Amino acid sequence: MKSFDEITADLSSGRTSCEVLTRDYLDVIEKRKNLNAFLSVFADGAVARAKAIDKKRAEGTAGPLAGMVISIKDAISVKGERLTCGSKMLEEFVSPYDATVVRRLLDADAVLIGKTNMDEFAMGSSTENSAFGRVKHPLDNSRVPGGSSGGSAVAVKAGMSTASLGSDTGGSIRQPAALTGVVGVKPTYGRVSRYGLVAFASSFDQIGPFALTVKDAARVLTVIAGHDELDSTSATVPVPDFTSSLTGDVAKLRIGIPKEYFGKEINEEVRRAIEKKLDLLRSNGAIVEEVSLPHSNLTVAAYYTLATAEASSNLARYDGARYGYRSKRSGDLTDMYTQSRSEGFGAEVKRRIMLGTYVLSAGYYDAYYRKGQKIRRLIKEDFDKVFQRVDCLITPTSPTTAFRAGEKMDDPLQMYLSDVFTTSANLAGIPGMSVPCGQDSSGLPIGLQVLGKPFDESTMLRVADFLEEGK
Repeated sequence: MKSFDEITADLSSGRTSCEVLTRDYLDVIEKRKNLNAFLSVFADGAVARAKAIDKKRAEGTAGPLAGMVISIKDAISVKGERLTCGSKMLEEFVSPYDATVVRRLLDADAVLIGKTNMDEFAMGSSTENSAFGRVKHPLDNSRVPGGSSGGSAVAVKAGMSTASLGSDTGGSIRQPAALTGVVGVKPTYGRVSRYGLVAFASSFDQIGPFALTVKDAARVLTVIAGHDELDSTSATVPVPDFTSSLTGDVAKLRIGIPKEYFGKEINEEVRRAIEKKLDLLRSNGAIVEEVSLPHSNLTVAAYYTLATAEASSNLARYDGARYGYRSKRSGDLTDMYTQSRSEGFGAEVKRRIMLGTYVLSAGYYDAYYRKGQKIRRLIKEDFDKVFQRVDCLITPTSPTTAFRAGEKMDDPLQMYLSDVFTTSANLAGIPGMSVPCGQDSSGLPIGLQVLGKPFDESTMLRVADFLEEGK
């Protein structure tokens, strides 16, 4: 597995070509197909595109990502390719257009190699909820890679692509990045266009990159970020070259440590790994101080109230009438809706639709949904106050390392608590990322989370780059 800098050096010296590189990745995908990381592979199209990029490189006209082979979470549209969202409901659906992020990657001369497996409609923390089988952890196949973007994380960790795109609604990039030992970035809400991303919870969802290194993630983010008139929530904020912020200098940066994120729920090995990194920051001139986010204990409850409400609304479109799965057992119109949704959706998606419908229903709206929105505002205000004092925050990404497959499937609450440290960033709309920070005694990766001010991904990436393993 090589970083993009190493790949670029190999390309420049003539030791390899985009075509050879792409074929090498395809070989790894085939050899490691037992991991079930991919739902579709663009073998012929990827090789043809690689050949065209080799020609552009020879002519000196290649884009900034020439030689980077990227996989795409199967909730993001790629024109002419299947877009399943890991669901039987969309098993045969083919996207009629490219997502904005896909178009920007293509314009930068990246090679798209395939679509990655995921929890159905991005609802899960283990990638066990896919209609097409669970994704296996590349270091221990009996364990989960996290979710919902587990396939994207595994594709990078297992050497199936240089980078990958995922989506993060409550931790779905950061948590699998932590559990598999790669870098995963959730940008500020509005920083990256959501056009072409199948909606789970529209006010939470954000697309971001996975990569082996912080620098590679910063490269991809620089390409995909920026205003898009096709997305009404896209921010008109200038996009810097994020790689230019990776200075290696953290002197005088103020780093906040939220005391609420270091309670008894954290595995002791995770705690020690993060404290070691905090000592490294202190010894290099950073000012590390304890801060408080007093409403942190309400984040999971608020998230699963609001996100399920939005999911209930967004998934109403899958009714068997317009597109997607239609039951062969349907009778009248009402029966068609009932049978199609009963057969097309998996158990976790049904659970969240029912929860969301309940909190939006008459008599319960004020007690749950409205209260959830008020708590969301309080959580955002907590971050606003803290960021007046500090430049970024450091927390664990996940309370534990990768857990065993099936361990939490029968206890939804325990599964939801896997996101206890990540959902707050989505509620507040701030950027967050996970960077590897060591291993536990079983050799499983530990992730450290860096949270930044809105639209200040540069400082967040700067700190993560400094903390990156092997530097």
